[in-house]
Amino acid sequence: MRARAKTRAAGGVLTDVLTLMLLPVPLLVATAPAAFAGGGTRRWFGGRAESLRADAQAAKDAAAAAFYELDTAQRDLRISIETITAVDGSPPARKAAGDFTALGQRIDEASHGYIEAVDAHDLERDDLEASAASTARDELTAAKDALNRVKSDLDRFAQGLGPLLDKAETQLARLAPAVERARAGLLAASNALDEVRGAGLRADDLAARLAALGPELTKLNQGAGQHGVPETIRRAEQVLHAADAVRAEAARLPERAREIDRRLVSLRTRAQALTTRAGSVDPVLSELRRRFSAACWQDLQQVPEQAASSVRQAEEKLEQAGKAREEQRWADATSRLSTARALLNDTDEAVSAAGDRLRRLNAVAKDPQQEIDRTRFALRDAQRLAMAGRHTPEPRHARPLDDSVARLDRAVAALEGRHPDYWQFLTETEAVRNTAARVVSDIREERGTGG
Repeated sequence: MRARAKTRAAGGVLTDVLTLMLLPVPLLVATAPAAFAGGGTRRWFGGRAESLRADAQAAKDAAAAAFYELDTAQRDLRISIETITAVDGSPPARKAAGDFTALGQRIDEASHGYIEAVDAHDLERDDLEASAASTARDELTAAKDALNRVKSDLDRFAQGLGPLLDKAETQLARLAPAVERARAGLLAASNALDEVRGAGLRADDLAARLAALGPELTKLNQGAGQHGVPETIRRAEQVLHAADAVRAEAARLPERAREIDRRLVSLRTRAQALTTRAGSVDPVLSELRRRFSAACWQDLQQVPEQAASSVRQAEEKLEQAGKAREEQRWADATSRLSTARALLNDTDEAVSAAGDRLRRLNAVAKDPQQEIDRTRFALRDAQRLAMAGRHTPEPRHARPLDDSVARLDRAVAALEGRHPDYWQFLTETEAVRNTAARVVSDIREERGTGG
């Protein structure tokens, strides 16, 4: 057997030699190096092997393209997920982040398979066999398909992120402008304070409020990466609101100082006038005591003393307000002025009440019929309205009007005594008119709403 093999081998070599001898010289020269050089064996595998090598290379290129597309898509989607998680801490946002992590594991597995398939096959080998090329083609195609499947799942996942991503991007779009507005607001407030101080006003309370915003500005400068986008936007809006309030108050401060000065002058003048008017209460009370029953003036007995006391208290508050104005304690000055004004208002009402009492009592004592007619007119007007469009009035309207008629009759009858209580009479007639007015208001309201 070995002999036959050697014979065949020898015969093969001889045949090759004879063939070379029969070739034309140029062809021989061109062929000989290729036949014996180290890299010239690829030609001997025939057309099928080269076709399989080309198929494998095409599969490798397609897998590489799929790998690149998947990697690019994953990078882009990671940015979207980071945008969402930076802004949104809701359950849907946390679920999206978890789903992306799970997809990342699948992407890693598909990518690992692709890299192994590429490393396992050297398609540039000169001695690549047809079976090896076929295997390489199949494995690379499978790797490409796996990459494409994960890419499809990634694309569907990305489409579902639309609402979350839109919300996050909207928040991010608000972030920079919000922070910039806050900084601009702080600067405007600081400039307004400088301008006020230049006019000789200290504005210490405003300066303290502005200084208190310093830590918030520090947090804004630290950025959303440390404090989160929603919290940073919220903080920026709060800082802007507080800074705008300081700026606005600083801008009003000169006018506020002028207004306090005007009120001080006005209220001091009013206190002096009320002191003079309070002195007229005693003569009024004296006339009331002389001409009318005790019931008509007893409730006014303390007016002179109360008026004097209220005016003194008001003057004390005005003195305190003046001192606060000099020390530029604007809030204290305003508070003291308000208290002084309330005291003077009460005093004015009490002093006026005495004179008004005497005037009304004089009028009714001279002619009570005018007060009676006025009250009866109010009752008749209410009765006509209650009967309008009806055969009988509503009991809830008729009853209080009937009671008021009886009440008026009793008040008129009480005037027939020797020392009539005219003040009680006036009190009763006013109460009757108030009842009539209330019934009229109720009827109009009901009929205006279809009642």
